[in-house]
Amino acid sequence: MPELPETETTISQLKKKVLKRTLIDVWTDSRNLIKKPRDYQKFKKEIKGQQIQKIWRRGKNILFDLSGQKTLLIHQKLTGHLLIGNWKRENARPFRPVKQGDWGNWKPLRTGPLREKINTYIHLMFWLSGGLMLALSDLRKFAKIELWDKKELENSKEFNSLGPEPLDKNFTFEKFYEILKRKEKGKTKQVLTDQTVIAGIGNIYSDEILWQAKIHPFKDISKLNQGELKKIFQAIKEILSRAIELGGESISDYRTLTGERGGFDKARKVYRKEGEECSRCGTIIERIKISGRSAHFCPQCQK
Repeated sequence: MPELPETETTISQLKKKVLKRTLIDVWTDSRNLIKKPRDYQKFKKEIKGQQIQKIWRRGKNILFDLSGQKTLLIHQKLTGHLLIGNWKRENARPFRPVKQGDWGNWKPLRTGPLREKINTYIHLMFWLSGGLMLALSDLRKFAKIELWDKKELENSKEFNSLGPEPLDKNFTFEKFYEILKRKEKGKTKQVLTDQTVIAGIGNIYSDEILWQAKIHPFKDISKLNQGELKKIFQAIKEILSRAIELGGESISDYRTLTGERGGFDKARKVYRKEGEECSRCGTIIERIKISGRSAHFCPQCQK
């Protein structure tokens, strides 16, 4: 799933490409992607003619503030990623109430990264002013698309339950310490990936953060001393900033807006490296399960 660095990378590119453009039309072959409003025709009617006035991020959510006091929320979820370009639809069939997916395939007009297989699972398409198209490629169709009244979103329980942004200048060690000390129990990795505690960190970067901080992912959060918490805090800032600088991690489905791979793979130390030697001490990296999720760590460095 795209985490904070991947989402931030996408938003940075979106600002350069689509800001101030107008949404002309929208298409989908998977209406279940659109969670709000549930009525697709209503969603389509309300989105058309709206200008993109601001693009920003909250946690793993991509947010487009539109004219008319609307906000379009896109959460890419497990396998989704946004793409920009121009496509044509091959073997297209007129819409009729048949099985989803009976629409033909989208083919990029230009050769290049957009033609990589992982970028071809297009299930949502926006037409923008100026001739550009914005697509969502999502192999498993888990992404979430919502159109909110701006004020309603700002006051929503779901939105306000998100924890602080870890790269915000106001996110100090004192605030981090206060938040974690309120957690009476919980494995450290689980706490770091809890979006109500800190927004934007998931499986990839929690593993990398804890490796850098030399903290075992199973260690109970209440057992961490101030020095260990400070190491985690510093690692959060450094790892996330470095990942954004490198354009995110593309070991799985994520690609940048232009369909290219992010560059964080060369900086990855433990995530999905089980069976390989730790670059710090040479011990074989292990993988364990935490509540159905994997954690990768060095048993020597992270005791």
